[in-house]
Amino acid sequence: MVSLFTRRVIAYVMDFFVVSAFMWIISYLLSLVIGSDYYYTVYQCFIYLVPILIMVYFVLCEKSVGATVGKSIMYLQVRSRNGSYISWPQAIIRNLTKVYWIPILFDWAIGKILNTDRILNHITRTVVVDEL
Repeated sequence: MVSLFTRRVIAYVMDFFVVSAFMWIISYLLSLVIGSDYYYTVYQCFIYLVPILIMVYFVLCEKSVGATVGKSIMYLQVRSRNGSYISWPQAIIRNLTKVYWIPILFDWAIGKILNTDRILNHITRTVVVDEL
């Protein structure tokens, strides 16, 4: 049986591909609007667009259905420690480190040092539970 941590990492990689697909669609639509003369301008907008898209994806998915696409495929759910679905503040705060890769590594490493889950999961009182 694969560990919960491994399944969470696989789910995160799957979510990265989902967000990448959204970015591809958005860049294609923006290139149609902007035109071929300013095609590379679309990619200059990504520095602002990608963090927003990542936050919107993770927050909306986890708040509305309790899981992202990757978590759903890996049979994982995000819940409050009392078992209920997470609130908007919990969803926003727990996903702050997912905008870039380095902060999530620090979040995980500090959690391992303190012998707990990710620090933001601890702060927001959320857990990732196994649906199997």
